[in-house]
Amino acid sequence: MGKLILVKLGSSASQCTPYGVLVSVPTPLYWLIAYLLGSLPWALWITRRLKGVDIRDAGSGHVTTTNTIRQVGWAAGLLVFLLDFGKGFLAVYLARQAGLAGWALAMTGALAVVGHCWPVFAGFRGGMGLATAGGGTMAVSPLAFLLAFATLLALVLVVHHAARGAFFAAWAAPVVLWLLGVRGDPLWLTAFLGVVIALRFTVDWNRRYRELWLDRSTSNHTQSRQNRI
Repeated sequence: MGKLILVKLGSSASQCTPYGVLVSVPTPLYWLIAYLLGSLPWALWITRRLKGVDIRDAGSGHVTTTNTIRQVGWAAGLLVFLLDFGKGFLAVYLARQAGLAGWALAMTGALAVVGHCWPVFAGFRGGMGLATAGGGTMAVSPLAFLLAFATLLALVLVVHHAARGAFFAAWAAPVVLWLLGVRGDPLWLTAFLGVVIALRFTVDWNRRYRELWLDRSTSNHTQSRQNRI
């Protein structure tokens, strides 16, 4: 067995090899990986593949699960959700396994959401970040994920507006976790994610939402009428 070499955590993360040696990997590399993973615009690629449309120029214009459902249907929307959730989960999981913790781990999750909202692979026109943020939170703590989701759902129902509810939930979720005794990585991550989510949802502050199924059926009905004319 080779001699164990310890690497101080700070500007780098460390990972144990099968030979008992800890290999230093710069922390910013995990941040870059997180951003690139987040930048994978699954909704754009899937809707373009299935319908031949650019989702950024249809519906809400957002590269999101809900806009995918409006354009293509529920099956495609579910696939987009799972992929967006998964990329947030993977980014945080890999960083945590490598030894990142606290603010460095939280930055990893936040950059995955930044990549989703402003993706380099889609002209920096992306989604809203909730699914990716959810995946990152799940990778750290299922309890934190459930508490944050419950906070989001409650506030959306109270204010009757998805964007404003998400904005308020982004700030409220870390407070809820703290009040319920959640500390450490989940609290760090929720706080960092909240800043990105709140910033992103300001663009839809005055948007008028309709029910998801009504929005899609109305759009399809209008399109069919135009085709008949």
